[in-house]
Amino acid sequence: MNEQASNTIRIVAIGGSVRPGNFTGKALALVLDELRVNHPNIAVDAFDPAKLGLQMPGAGKPTAEVEKLQKAAAAATGVILATPEYHGSYSSVIKLVIDNLGFPSALSGKPVALLGVAAGQIGAIKALEHLRSVCSHVGAMVLPGPVSVAGVNKVFDDQGKCLDEAIEKRVRRTATNLIDYIHNHICPKLALEAMVRNGSN
Repeated sequence: MNEQASNTIRIVAIGGSVRPGNFTGKALALVLDELRVNHPNIAVDAFDPAKLGLQMPGAGKPTAEVEKLQKAAAAATGVILATPEYHGSYSSVIKLVIDNLGFPSALSGKPVALLGVAAGQIGAIKALEHLRSVCSHVGAMVLPGPVSVAGVNKVFDDQGKCLDEAIEKRVRRTATNLIDYIHNHICPKLALEAMVRNGSN
């Protein structure tokens, strides 16, 4: 790998719903658009859990799609996880994604930004609290200020357009918060490690 490639910031984004036309995917699409339009030098890999062939823990050898996800997450500079709120917690899909990221987890040591959506008026607060706990347990560095979208069924139209400018700005901040954290904390650390390895004086 050349030096330029090794210095590329790589973001992996994973949705937590397999329902066709789901609102989680619509919210995550805004985050991905923010990354691709305003941070074109950043490499972005987005994964749809419906296409991964996720397996229950202990069910056997990971699918080729899951192995690709594991490698991408392990090589990522940062990760974005998005979930709907189901029955007062995160979705079983996003938990299965995390369980398929191996042990030790590919999330270990990675900065992780969380995005949650819910139809209710209080948003995905409970889902994000529970998801933060699980991510921290597997060694991820969960960023403060997760983004929660309330009344999500009224926020997006059928084409995925956000109907509320303030909410769109807040959702897009999921991307900028992660990039700011990487620039302020991860990049200086990597530069210092490179200086030590190269014996800079």
